[in-house]
Amino acid sequence: MSTTVSAQSGAHPHPTLRGTASTLLEEHDVLLLDLDGVVYVGPHAVPHAPQALQAAVAAGHRLGFITNNASRTPATVAAHLRDLDVPAADEDVVNSAQAAADHLAGRFTPGAPVLLVGGTGLRVALDEVGLRATDDRHEAVAVVQGFSPDLGWAQLAEATHAVRSGLPWIATNLDATVPTPGGPAPGNGLLVDLVARAAGRRPDVVCGKPERALFDAAVARLGAQRAVVVGDRLDTDLQGARTAGLAGLLVLTGVTGVVELLAAAPHERPSQVGHDLRSLTDVHPAVQTTVQDGTTTGRCRSARVQVGTDGLRVLDGAAGPDGLDVLRAAAAAVWAATDSGLTVDLTGGVAAVAATVATPS
Repeated sequence: MSTTVSAQSGAHPHPTLRGTASTLLEEHDVLLLDLDGVVYVGPHAVPHAPQALQAAVAAGHRLGFITNNASRTPATVAAHLRDLDVPAADEDVVNSAQAAADHLAGRFTPGAPVLLVGGTGLRVALDEVGLRATDDRHEAVAVVQGFSPDLGWAQLAEATHAVRSGLPWIATNLDATVPTPGGPAPGNGLLVDLVARAAGRRPDVVCGKPERALFDAAVARLGAQRAVVVGDRLDTDLQGARTAGLAGLLVLTGVTGVVELLAAAPHERPSQVGHDLRSLTDVHPAVQTTVQDGTTTGRCRSARVQVGTDGLRVLDGAAGPDGLDVLRAAAAAVWAATDSGLTVDLTGGVAAVAATVATPS
């Protein structure tokens, strides 16, 4: 099957990877970290993550943990992080359940009943802002839906009836998948889609990433002056970083791989890319693109990649110190070509790029 990338309309003007004059830790004061796929996957820490974050805190940096997962409370998440030797206080965790509860609290009086379609994390968030969770749609003034692995047909059916009746419908987030040790699994976005298809309409408000509310709340809470968002998903973490006007580091420890990065739309492209959280201590190389006779060439240090009507070709496969220079050059070249209106066939070139990607030990 052919893989192509086309120009995207209505996007930011030609965003691309940015080199740094110093390490990311030296350039930024606060790290706003996604959790699943960045710090941990399920019960286990992502390799090197605890050590990298311990070093960041020792160097005087603040950590904020920004997650769309509404199923667990911030206290539970922080305890999990501490069990993995990640330095985390309860107040360092900001999740989409809190954002949804804050939105509802701004619309309804204290004690108002809200139909809960989700788990403990969302129930606690409602309670903290003075709203009452209910499972009875007949008394509810609104519907709030967030991810829970225990969500079943009966709750989804009750949500559908409530939404069809016209109640305001708030979704914590629209992530299609959640990472698990066995690979991606259905996320809140797919469950929201089920209700939407049955009810005949979409949610009125979505509060989680990539909307900027979570990022703004975290920046304010942590007093950040130069925050960087660190994530593994383009459509939530990195799009959210651009929406909030923040730098964004993509780490390749979660759902985004070579194909997804090359196909990134302008509004979801990262500022930098690294294998894992160790890349916070790297000086990231500059990437240049040139266009000649309709062919775009991307360069990152010695790596060179060419993109034209005949597809993508690796001209120099020097992967560089961290094994990602060819990928950086390819991303810059593909993005520049697609932004200029070219449809790029990646079928033959992706494997050649991926073959140069080497994870440091």
